[in-house]
Amino acid sequence: MFGLQSLPKKCDFNRIAVLTSGGDAPGMNAAIRAIVRTGHSEDVDIFGIQRGYSGLVEGDVRPLSTRAVAHILQRGGTILKSDRCDAFRDPAVRWQAVEQLRDAGIEALVVIGGEGSLTGAMLMQQETGFPVIGLPGTIDNDIYGTEDSIGFDTAVDTALGSIDRIRDTANSHDRLFLVEVMGRNSGFIAAYAGIAGGAEFVMTPENQFDPDWLYDELVKSHRAGKSSSLVLVAEGAVPGRTQALAQSLIERGLEPRVCILGHTQRGGAPTGHDRMLASYLGAMAIRHLLAGDSNIMLGIARHQLVQVPLTDVAGKSKTLPPGVTDLAAVLRRSI
Repeated sequence: MFGLQSLPKKCDFNRIAVLTSGGDAPGMNAAIRAIVRTGHSEDVDIFGIQRGYSGLVEGDVRPLSTRAVAHILQRGGTILKSDRCDAFRDPAVRWQAVEQLRDAGIEALVVIGGEGSLTGAMLMQQETGFPVIGLPGTIDNDIYGTEDSIGFDTAVDTALGSIDRIRDTANSHDRLFLVEVMGRNSGFIAAYAGIAGGAEFVMTPENQFDPDWLYDELVKSHRAGKSSSLVLVAEGAVPGRTQALAQSLIERGLEPRVCILGHTQRGGAPTGHDRMLASYLGAMAIRHLLAGDSNIMLGIARHQLVQVPLTDVAGKSKTLPPGVTDLAAVLRRSI
């Protein structure tokens, strides 16, 4: 899956830059490290742009040596910092950003981020012709065109560690817990962490359920001898979703406890999988740029590297496939 591909070299780039944009994701540092070291192995100088598109607009571009990326593989977050830059929505600002790059002698750019960040990269490429390659970096795993994204595996693993601890308390006190994980429009974290953590019910943006139905199912489980229960809830687009569900259950006579994992899912050391994925994608980003490829995102599909046009990624999102949460329903029927 992660075997490097040899590509014919068509571009003699001397300087390539990299930035991280949007929400940080564990593994971004591994991708930066791979970009820098692969670039230097090809006699290309690599530059890091601070604070995403905000730093790009301001011209905050700094050289990255191989020593500068030593000992960052295991660190969460991003050494380049990240930001959400509303000003970058303006075409004039995107032109200004490209002028900043050209003034610094930068000839191509790698953008690591989510759908919004990759959309910005696509618009910049279309409007100015500046070579760009995107890498999927988001814990939500909701980017269209790739089955995996940098940070997703770590976010699931982090959530799972908390769920296992909550399960211990739920069992000790015969309690019902509602555990909220991240996922505004995508239920991948909730589904994977919930099923792996033995949650009886998983509520995602793609698979919502009525409080009356949940109450009835919880009562059935209790009558069948189930003394504690765990419900995984993706945060959804509207804040307070889990508290509202808890209040509905309280009004029906239950006593749920709510635990919101929040931003703990973003931080921490990346898993081995995310380090490998990020390292591979980072290295291949340099090889594809030198091969003359641009305006694409590199992703994974069927355990193979895929090149997805940024025009296909922009404005789209990947949702949880139908039937994934059905596994939780099947597994709880053994009660």
